[in-house]
Amino acid sequence: MVKLAIEGGPSVFNGKTAGEYAPKWPSPHPETEQKLIDIFRSGKWGLRGEYEQKLETEFAAYQGVKHSVWMANGTTTLECALLALGIGPGDEVIVPGLTWIATATAPLYCGAKPVIVDIDPETLCIDPAKIEEAVTPRTKAIIPVHLFSAVADMKKILAIAEKHHLHVVEDCAHAHGARQNGKGAGSFGEIGSFSFQLSKLMTGGEGGCCTTDDDRLAERIFRLSHIGNSHWHPGTLAESDLLCRQYRFTEFQAAIIYDQLQHQPEAVAKRTANGNLMKKLLEDVPCVKTQKSSCPDDVRSYYFIILLLETERLKSGVDRAKIFEALAAEGVGFGTAWGCPLYKSLAWNIPDNKYVKHEMPVCEEVCYKRLMSWGHAMFLCEPWVIEKAVEALKKVMTHYAK
Repeated sequence: MVKLAIEGGPSVFNGKTAGEYAPKWPSPHPETEQKLIDIFRSGKWGLRGEYEQKLETEFAAYQGVKHSVWMANGTTTLECALLALGIGPGDEVIVPGLTWIATATAPLYCGAKPVIVDIDPETLCIDPAKIEEAVTPRTKAIIPVHLFSAVADMKKILAIAEKHHLHVVEDCAHAHGARQNGKGAGSFGEIGSFSFQLSKLMTGGEGGCCTTDDDRLAERIFRLSHIGNSHWHPGTLAESDLLCRQYRFTEFQAAIIYDQLQHQPEAVAKRTANGNLMKKLLEDVPCVKTQKSSCPDDVRSYYFIILLLETERLKSGVDRAKIFEALAAEGVGFGTAWGCPLYKSLAWNIPDNKYVKHEMPVCEEVCYKRLMSWGHAMFLCEPWVIEKAVEALKKVMTHYAK
């Protein structure tokens, strides 16, 4: 075997890194600059401008739903989704242990209690069996997360929701363009929630939207995020149970995201081709496997590609940190996503009595020992970069396999 770079051998990327060949992110589209100048000069910087109105229609169509309602970010969208469904004090909302904290803080903002359950060891999305175990008379909703663009098992989740009369809000922050059984993420539950934060597949720096097929929910979500106003029924009062917020979107964000939406076909095609190439090449790499889809025909959007270490097949003394160090020497930088379950994040400063946590053996093992992530910007590279990255993986993992 060729000597590892960390031990003095030649590096696969010849002293460079794979990241040096990744395109700039966010990807600037030339036509957007003039739009932003025009908006700046117009003084029409918000209040449902031209591009926000276009997004309301076109993004909804992209995800296969009737409505999209836009607002400040993907945390406000989760909060407004729950409020629109009547979630409040005394209620419980089931969420997965592996997600960004907003999935669990949104119920807290509504006065409800998040109930955190374990994940499936192969898809890394919420485990439907653990949802069933966590249901109590106080449970009112489930927030499945389509994690790293792998769509959660919506058939099983919807069946549980129907059985127990629960609301379903899909957290689609990683799943722009993702599909399951031909349906878009955000079209299965009553409401979908999308984030357009800086790292996401589409971004306005910040931004978020709720998707729904329900006219009444769309109206409630819009009023909740627009200080009680409605563009469907102007001049009328909001329903009396709505304490409305001011979470409005800006026209600058809308123009940036609108242009990205127009470029999604080529971006998705490139990420998909490179993602599929990487998965095929990884079949020859020992001690790792890829995150599985819930259904065989799922369409991924490749926010991340996730590898899971088969730790039992590694040589004694070899762990993820050592593998990361060896890969970095070869020029390939993998990460750990958030690095820990949501309830151990430094941003999670919630007292224990404010939430319920079930046992998390899968989540803990995945987060601390097995998960290796590679971000979506790498899937906009030329295919040879993917090939060289897998070459580095194979080189390192072959050395460290039993």
